[in-house]
Amino acid sequence: MGKIVKNIEELVGHTPLFEFVKYEEKHSLQAHLLGKLEYFNPSGSIKDRAALNMIRAAERDGILKPGDTVVENTSGNTGIGLAAFAASRGYKLTVFLEPGQSEERQKMLKAYGTDLRSMFDVPGVAEAMANGTFTTQFYQDAIQAYCDAQPTHHYFINQLANPANPGVHYETTGPEIWEDTEGKVDILVATSGTAGTITGLTKYLREKNPEIEIVAVQADPASRPGGSEHPLTIDGIAPFGDPGFPDAAKAPFIVDFDYNECIDVNGADAYTVGREVAQTDGVFLGQSAAAALYAATQVAKRPENKGKNIIVILADNGMKYLSTEMYPLDKKVQ
Repeated sequence: MGKIVKNIEELVGHTPLFEFVKYEEKHSLQAHLLGKLEYFNPSGSIKDRAALNMIRAAERDGILKPGDTVVENTSGNTGIGLAAFAASRGYKLTVFLEPGQSEERQKMLKAYGTDLRSMFDVPGVAEAMANGTFTTQFYQDAIQAYCDAQPTHHYFINQLANPANPGVHYETTGPEIWEDTEGKVDILVATSGTAGTITGLTKYLREKNPEIEIVAVQADPASRPGGSEHPLTIDGIAPFGDPGFPDAAKAPFIVDFDYNECIDVNGADAYTVGREVAQTDGVFLGQSAAAALYAATQVAKRPENKGKNIIVILADNGMKYLSTEMYPLDKKVQ
């Protein structure tokens, strides 16, 4: 009998590394753009890796037991991954969702049975936002206080500070990339939400190749959800290298992280690249993935990068963004 999968956890990881051959030809690129297609994970994003690893770590430590409730704050993909594995492992899940997330993400969370709430439902958050005292640490403390006040065991999994988040990329994603390229990794390009992916990968790949270049990608200020009335936002990625952006507002893994370069990407440019590669190479990208590919394209155009392998982390596909301006429908067929 052929291989039959009986648990979605068996489907996590070992995602393909794809070269955008036709896109490279169209733009006369002489570097190799190699995209890690993380939407091949079972719930559709790279966050499946961290979600499963954090749950397993809590189980090993005796923190999570059947029937418990997992709690997390998320911009969407981590929550969806947690929802899938909470369902398969017998846990309840409460998610406090950040503003501006697509309708598809919210519907997916509900489909898995998630108790879906706004981050402003966490006691004290709205007031802290209003009076300017909100910080990343304040938010983590507020969610922990919420969990402690519940009559049953609620475990705040806290992806922002959970070492199992970057740990899984050191243990799995990095080795997969190294093996698939036979050790030929010159440049890594990745966006950052919690920074678990980019920091875990960097740790592994720099151990293998100390000369590797690390390129972080962030949305420019006009393209950040909640930052303006700009409709072309890039969801799920955090400010990374802004001069003057306070450490207290950053994800903890970002603080003191050593990278070579940070590239700002405009939403319009990301959306254009996403639409383009859907038609050149048949690859359907989400917003942050398209932003990463746009940034990688700029790096690939530099003469000094001719012949180099540029690894691009493509976090998810476009299915969660069909209600956004990224993939508009000019005319609906009745």
